Amino acid sequence: MGVPTHRSRQFRFAALGIILLTVAIRLPCLLHPQPIDDEAGYSVIANEIIDGGRPYIDAVDRKPPLLFWTYAAVFKVAGEYNWLALHMLSLIWTLATMAGLYVIAKQLFDRETGLIAALFYSVFQPWVSFKNLAFNGEMVMNLAIVWAWAIALRHSSSRLRPELFLAGLLLCAGFLLKQPAAIAAVPLGIYLLLPSYRASSSLTRTNSIIQAAMLTAGFFAALGLVTIVLWRQGILHEAFYWTIADHDVPHVFWGRGIANTRTFLGVCLPLVIGAILACRDKGEIWAGKTAERTALLGLLAASAIGAAAGARFYPHYYVQLIPPLTLLAAPYYARLWSRRMQPPKWFLRPGVTYAWLALTIIVFSIKHWTGLASRRAPSQAGRYLFAHSDPADRIFVWGQSPDIYLDAHRRPACRYITTFPLTGYVFGGPIPGFDTRSRILPGAWTILEQDFARHPPTYIVDVQPDPKSAHYPVKNFPILAKLLAERYEPVAHTAEGVIYRMR
Repeated sequence: MGVPTHRSRQFRFAALGIILLTVAIRLPCLLHPQPIDDEAGYSVIANEIIDGGRPYIDAVDRKPPLLFWTYAAVFKVAGEYNWLALHMLSLIWTLATMAGLYVIAKQLFDRETGLIAALFYSVFQPWVSFKNLAFNGEMVMNLAIVWAWAIALRHSSSRLRPELFLAGLLLCAGFLLKQPAAIAAVPLGIYLLLPSYRASSSLTRTNSIIQAAMLTAGFFAALGLVTIVLWRQGILHEAFYWTIADHDVPHVFWGRGIANTRTFLGVCLPLVIGAILACRDKGEIWAGKTAERTALLGLLAASAIGAAAGARFYPHYYVQLIPPLTLLAAPYYARLWSRRMQPPKWFLRPGVTYAWLALTIIVFSIKHWTGLASRRAPSQAGRYLFAHSDPADRIFVWGQSPDIYLDAHRRPACRYITTFPLTGYVFGGPIPGFDTRSRILPGAWTILEQDFARHPPTYIVDVQPDPKSAHYPVKNFPILAKLLAERYEPVAHTAEGVIYRMR
């Protein structure tokens, strides 16, 4: 073994520094003793799977099955309600995604550019909102997408490129973690058919078509395998309905979209500027890499479509934009910070950009720590139910608060762990003047009665107790109102709402 050179040691220290920085950035998440945002609903379903239930039958959510199976695997190994284990996995997942970005940028440019791409993902992935620290679908699917692209963008002299089958498998895995990941396969398939790609690899059109077919075969092989698993579990129809069919767009939240897009562009401005300038200087930075530049621009456009597709514009939807932005911006900053080019503006001088990046990290961290600080304690309703019910008791929460099941350590009495199928609730928030009861799932109330007959709820929590302010007061839903009046009595008033106990 040779003695490491000074440059090699510098590289290792830089890589270690980025890893430690990532740990520091995600420290608010690692030290948080509760689920964060979407983690609550996914965890309820994962615990049902561990206890012998099935997703979409015993606990309903609209995400694909691989996300729930991933959560269930964590809690099966580490124990239910183990938030430290979940958040440690979130850190490892982030580092693995950063490693994939490093591999892509190193293949296209050099290892310094790879480190910068990894650094940018570490800093900007949890942009501003503490909810972006959650182990949510967008963050989880990014790992599969990034490594699929790392495989496909690797230079190869093979005419067939069988490794593209694995890239297709990974892209399907991303789709099975969160639906918008499927769109990342489109620009990658187009990349394999580009004349510039064929020219750079000395391929014929037939070679190019075969490679695209290899990618497609991998995608559908994984999809077919999971379809068989779902069919054998008896939940294929329900899985298709909840993950694909139950995704209409009843309202476009333009106000939130404009506000969150403006915020995203503002706080991620270094990435946006770097991506624009790198593409503007395509003759120098992207010389000989025209196909790859086109593919990454396609991935950015596809990711933007994926982020906007739900028309709700939640902050965590923008997380899927971070990988293509980092890959487009990293080569520009690599040249800038290595003094291989002169900054066109004063605010792009290395010293200024370093300070800008440091200030971004500080502001994000403050937002994350303060955002999570008030959410460390379990809900009052959850604490009451944990203290006053037996472990075998079932509970039902009327509203969109699955965290109460987790705080109480009790299983749901109905598959609708959030009550949107019973109320027609529109994800994104209330729409003035729109009665969502027209969107109630046909047969949902019959299913609720059947679930209650199998395992009656000992406690029911109404998180919308005030008829004057509630969007879905119980009195508007006769089946539940009659049940509460005849068989239950209020036993506690908490910050979350009224708790009823079976008489």
